[in-house]
Amino acid sequence: MSLKYKDNKLTPMESVKRTKSNYKAIMTSLKRAICISTLQMDWKACIEHFKMKNSSIVSSIVLEAFYRMEDLKYLYFVTFLVLYMLLLFANAIVIFVIIINKVLHNPMNYFLCNLAVNGIYGGTALLPPLLGTLMSPSHEVSLACCKAQIYFLHTYAIIEFTILSVMCYDRYVAICYPLQYHSIMTITKVYKLIAFSWGYPLVIFAVFFIMTLRLTICQNRLGRVYCLNFYLVKMSCGNTYIESIMGLLFLVVYSFPQLAMTFYSYGHILKICFTATKESKIKALKTCTPHLFAILNYSVGCFFEIVQSRFDTSYLSFETQMFMSLYFLIFPPILNPAIYGMSVKTLRANIFKLVCSKKIKKVIVFKVGSLEHK
Repeated sequence: MSLKYKDNKLTPMESVKRTKSNYKAIMTSLKRAICISTLQMDWKACIEHFKMKNSSIVSSIVLEAFYRMEDLKYLYFVTFLVLYMLLLFANAIVIFVIIINKVLHNPMNYFLCNLAVNGIYGGTALLPPLLGTLMSPSHEVSLACCKAQIYFLHTYAIIEFTILSVMCYDRYVAICYPLQYHSIMTITKVYKLIAFSWGYPLVIFAVFFIMTLRLTICQNRLGRVYCLNFYLVKMSCGNTYIESIMGLLFLVVYSFPQLAMTFYSYGHILKICFTATKESKIKALKTCTPHLFAILNYSVGCFFEIVQSRFDTSYLSFETQMFMSLYFLIFPPILNPAIYGMSVKTLRANIFKLVCSKKIKKVIVFKVGSLEHK
């Protein structure tokens, strides 16, 4: 038995219990008063109201688009897995070839190597979670994982755009100042441009994303196969007018430097081409063609995403909608190595050399093994 204090005073434990009991009674009376005076409800309806309010804070997001993939989910799984393996292989080959061949150690190939790294970064942020959620019975992801994916996918998109704009500047220097190219594009400057390509998007989007992290999410159903900031903001509880305005402002902030660099570079390249000889024009066109294809490919993907997120595309088939939403995340990282690998002569030669040497080694090993077996 617990001892009582003198003069029939309660023990500390009993005092705490009574305090908790009194607190609960006060809160219950307060809720009852609010329901009767403000919400005009009886007590039973009031209890349901407070239950609904408490359950509005979600901890997971259901990606409803996966339910429409149920009938062919194994086919989708194999397709996305093959695309991911192709993405990894194509970009890893480019990175490996550029690293091991000193002849390829120049500014343009350093930027191309970073483009390949970013392709792996974006593809890994999308496809492994997509494959896991596709095979999950509930097609549900935690709110924390959803927010992490938003950060990774948005920074991938901005980094891709930034690297492409830096490559524009490199082409501008190579065409407009060919004799001074190596003195302008020093290794120190290349490192600074690479640091800017990654640092600026990672920091600037983090500053904006803090606003989304502070929102209370009330809805837990999203009609996509991955999370995006625009949709998560729409799923929050309160008025998101300020967040929408800030989103447009930040879109300008993290797009303007890249757009300015791209238009400035190609404006000067066109100006040079108008006054150059026919041979110089052909050389400039060959130099810029793979980069123009890469920009066009990525721009088409971004256009698809903007159209689908801002306009009603319900009249399109589900497959078309999914293709449009996934294009800028999957196809640029797969096609960029092909575009540059086939267009840049030195890179193409080294890739073929690597692949052919591996094939020859396999044939030799196979023949030696078969002879030993005999």
